[in-house]
Amino acid sequence: MQKISYSRHRFPSHIIKHAVWIYARFTLSYRDVEDLLAERGLDISYETVRRWFLKFGDPVARNLRSTRPTPNDIWHLDEMVIVIRGKRHWLWRAVDNEGEVLDFLVQSKRNTKAALKLMRKLLKKQGFAPTQIITDQLKSYHKAFRTLGLTAEHLDNKRSNNRAENSHLPVRRRERKMQRFKSPESAQRFLNIHSATYNNFYVQRHLINRTYFKQLREEAFDVWAAATSPA
Repeated sequence: MQKISYSRHRFPSHIIKHAVWIYARFTLSYRDVEDLLAERGLDISYETVRRWFLKFGDPVARNLRSTRPTPNDIWHLDEMVIVIRGKRHWLWRAVDNEGEVLDFLVQSKRNTKAALKLMRKLLKKQGFAPTQIITDQLKSYHKAFRTLGLTAEHLDNKRSNNRAENSHLPVRRRERKMQRFKSPESAQRFLNIHSATYNNFYVQRHLINRTYFKQLREEAFDVWAAATSPA
């Protein structure tokens, strides 16, 4: 796990880590984070919070992903519309059967080429092929899977893909709070740290008791602390 250098910053590392965590974890704006820090007696502008997030977000996301266990071999793929500067783009997302965000890709098209790009990125990143893939009824998926020679069972029933549909909800809330993404690159950059943080703290609370939930939450905070530890 990569150690992160906080040198040459005015504020100590624990304040920087806390500001990044608040913004990545909750549906807040940079100005909301500024107010929360001000309530604790810290005079930090929202622009400083933004720069911290952009600088430390990528290394934190890499560290968080390096600690994740191997995902489930049942993958759900879906795409949602996002509007960037008045133009429609597509956010392609893949999650496993337990809600773990596997990968995402912002594309201007909803076609076979975009589906192929997502699948190649997924297979390279995960290092194994799934046993079952669940999608909506977009025909581009069929062409992409044939091109790649995938032998996984493919279900294209939209009602079976609720797992992927539900994974869009946190992103949609953040998109509204941010008043839409400003560019495909900024969307990709933000979702990189957002998805890694989401995976780390995501727990299906309705399936476990309170004692086990507290244990998982403590482990999630320990992982976050290790991922953001200074050099």
